[in-house]
Amino acid sequence: MKVFLKIVLLFGTISFSNATLVSTAFVHNDLSVLEELDISSDYITDYKLQEEFQNRLRFSKKGYTQKLNNAHLFVPQIKKVLRENKIPSAFLYLVMAESNFILNASSNKSAKGLWQFMQPTANHYGLRTNEYIDERMDIVKSTEAAVTYLKKLHSMFDKWYLAAVAYNCGEGRVIEGLTRATIDMYCEDVGYKVCRKEPQINKFRTTMRLYQAKKVKFREINKIYRIVKKWKYKPDIDKLLVVQKGVSRQYIPEESRGYIRKIISLAMMNNSDFLIKDENTHLLNRGMSDPIASIDIKGGILLRNVAEVIGINKNKLKELNQHIKRDLLPMDDDTYRLYIPYSKLSRFNLNKENLKSTQYEMYQVKRGDTLSSIGREYGLNYKDIQRHNKLKTTIVRLNQKLMIPIDPDVYKRPVNYIVKVGDTLGKIASSHKIKFKKLMKDNNLKTSRINIGDKLVIKFK
Repeated sequence: MKVFLKIVLLFGTISFSNATLVSTAFVHNDLSVLEELDISSDYITDYKLQEEFQNRLRFSKKGYTQKLNNAHLFVPQIKKVLRENKIPSAFLYLVMAESNFILNASSNKSAKGLWQFMQPTANHYGLRTNEYIDERMDIVKSTEAAVTYLKKLHSMFDKWYLAAVAYNCGEGRVIEGLTRATIDMYCEDVGYKVCRKEPQINKFRTTMRLYQAKKVKFREINKIYRIVKKWKYKPDIDKLLVVQKGVSRQYIPEESRGYIRKIISLAMMNNSDFLIKDENTHLLNRGMSDPIASIDIKGGILLRNVAEVIGINKNKLKELNQHIKRDLLPMDDDTYRLYIPYSKLSRFNLNKENLKSTQYEMYQVKRGDTLSSIGREYGLNYKDIQRHNKLKTTIVRLNQKLMIPIDPDVYKRPVNYIVKVGDTLGKIASSHKIKFKKLMKDNNLKTSRINIGDKLVIKFK
């Protein structure tokens, strides 16, 4: 009853121009979204939040449900990791805001994956990126890394919404904004005439200007922050997201102000009537069970061999494991985790003994060969060959024998071909789907003239 009364009182305080926005759209559960993000319930009356929410309800319902449907394999896993780590469920919509639940999403700043990690940050939080894998696109590992980062941000700021803002613009930018807003609140309280005469405040403001002009390092701002955060003034979301007139550098960047309102709006849309309709009710139950399972596979195994054992197309398996870059599991790992549809787990357990090992081909080094040239022929990175053959250097010697891992989907063995009546080099190249010039080069031909009975080698790489 108290909660209901609180909502009624909140709605009653909204000006007439904004009343229709709130009264027709927001519902009781929307306050829970604010509460779990450590935002005051009063913020539900924020006009820009209402505007953002209304626009999404008006124009984005179809796209919203489509994104959730496309992510039906990912959402339960993300929810599970958030729940196990006691992270607000609204952070599911941080993923929607970051990547639209596109597993291999990539930004123009080279951020990748569901959580849009930059490579240095990814590596710092234990996500591996090398010639075999990019774990920024690993469904579970990237979520676990993001959770670790969000927990760190929460421990710094003690507010989940500030953790979300810092995820977007960086903790340093949030610290600067909090510092400036705290000093401004102090000056508003004691009066700006008094404030301008205080040596400490003037020193703080000078340091701020020098930092913004890139003349002092961030540690100087952090020193001020450690002082002012002990004051009684605590800027909340209303203060931090306000747009100051005549100020070029706001407390929080414009993109990040829109970012937190977007996350809140997306989370609130989950409470809306359009999700209760028959065709969308399944979206509300996502996360009740796991549609994917994790399995451990020996390093160096091909994805196509796993797909064959569980009875699905390799491309379907690849969709769940886009962090595997070469369709070949890391050769240095004893085992490596893969994701498969949960419905295929029992089949895997029954047939895992039938999992084929990776195929290999013996290669004898010829004059002029290098590891790189051999790698190009087989569609491999030279490091793969070096690592698998336990070579300490990249130097190879004439007639040295190397074991080359073969992916039949990438590499086809050369074919010996005997020229028949009616053959031309053009016809032979076309029928084998290779380039005419390549066929001439591979056979050391100076002209296109060939004779019946001539022996040619057809190389596909």
